[in-house]
Amino acid sequence: MLQDKVVLVTGAGAGIGRALALALGAEGASVVVNDIGDAAHAVVDEVRQAGGSAAPAIGSVGEAEAAAQLVDDAVTAFGRLDGVVNNAGILRDRIFHKMGPDDWDAVLRVHLYGSYFVSRAAADRFKDQGSGAFVHMTSTSGLIGNVGQANYNAAKLGIVALSKSIALDMQKFGVRSNCIAPFAWTAMTSSIRVDTPEQQARVERFKQMTPEKIAPLAVYLLSDAAAAVNAQVFAVRKNEVFLMSQPRPLRSVHREEGWTAQSLAEHGVPALQASFVPMDRSGDVFTWDPI
Repeated sequence: MLQDKVVLVTGAGAGIGRALALALGAEGASVVVNDIGDAAHAVVDEVRQAGGSAAPAIGSVGEAEAAAQLVDDAVTAFGRLDGVVNNAGILRDRIFHKMGPDDWDAVLRVHLYGSYFVSRAAADRFKDQGSGAFVHMTSTSGLIGNVGQANYNAAKLGIVALSKSIALDMQKFGVRSNCIAPFAWTAMTSSIRVDTPEQQARVERFKQMTPEKIAPLAVYLLSDAAAAVNAQVFAVRKNEVFLMSQPRPLRSVHREEGWTAQSLAEHGVPALQASFVPMDRSGDVFTWDPI
């Protein structure tokens, strides 16, 4: 499905990124494997040993110049760029009242700034050639919520807004941008703290969801078969694929003379309260075992 296309995958030295690189190579893409260390070279070797085409691109997505260099590396290696998968990520979990600015900045810089820096570097090339596809990794922790991950949740929900903006701004140039919220057990998610039986049960469910389950949707979204798919948010959970909702009005109240704080307290907000969004965590919504 990706014959003759060139795709850059960030954070592809392990986990979901590695699985994506291998799947993209198997589908005919020339894969640019990004990571910050030698793991990228190992994945390049794996892709080549499986009969695919790949090249490494070493560097951090969290710095604008380094991110731009990754795009340049892709073009230098294969002459063009057709797709970007913004997958690089880290975790620095802390309960909010203990989260310091370093924990906040580190996660935002890799996830959100990294997605912006790489996408922005690729955008001009996509515009000039009249085609291109972005796939950004978000998370149900951001879409729904999770405890102790304010930095990660904010970054991942920010990525959804970034993706939508790219889709709106660049659709006239034939450029698409979509998100995937992956459920997968990787080295990154294995750092999740396990302090209670409930958390342990959640981890055991995660272990059933391998990174390879994410790859088919990413391959599809990067292919010409997905030409009509833009600005969407998907989730993959083992063998399940979900189309996720995006914020829209739920219910409204109107008062011809306008509202006061008192009338809102007495009438307005009580009328809306039945439609309040519950204070769910991701695990409260996805309550069944992976299937």
